[in-house]
Amino acid sequence: MHAVRRGGPAHRARPWRMLAGAAALACSAAGAIAAEPADADAGRALFTKDTTPACAVCHTLADAGATGTIGPNLDELKPDAARVAQAIRNGVGVMPAFETLSDDDVQRLARYVAGATGAAP
Repeated sequence: MHAVRRGGPAHRARPWRMLAGAAALACSAAGAIAAEPADADAGRALFTKDTTPACAVCHTLADAGATGTIGPNLDELKPDAARVAQAIRNGVGVMPAFETLSDDDVQRLARYVAGATGAAP
């Protein structure tokens, strides 16, 4: 058997490999962050005009410029994305279920509301 020699060139190269991996991960994360504004714009459009009835008619959400008073003030409630998605799919109280929205649109809208209120995504 050969003895493993620590401190040789192969051993010293490992921190650089870890650094390179971390840099690659950071770059891919930056790419994901860059895609978020378009997703937020699509979520805002769903909230303000692309649903019937529009969420903004009933809810207050500062980011969308919405001042509805029928449903809860989402800025105060700060629902997470899972809670928003459940309300969109099933309805809550007088809020109807939005059965015609695609799963992608439900998730886009839920992430938008959670992000706009500062809740967990």
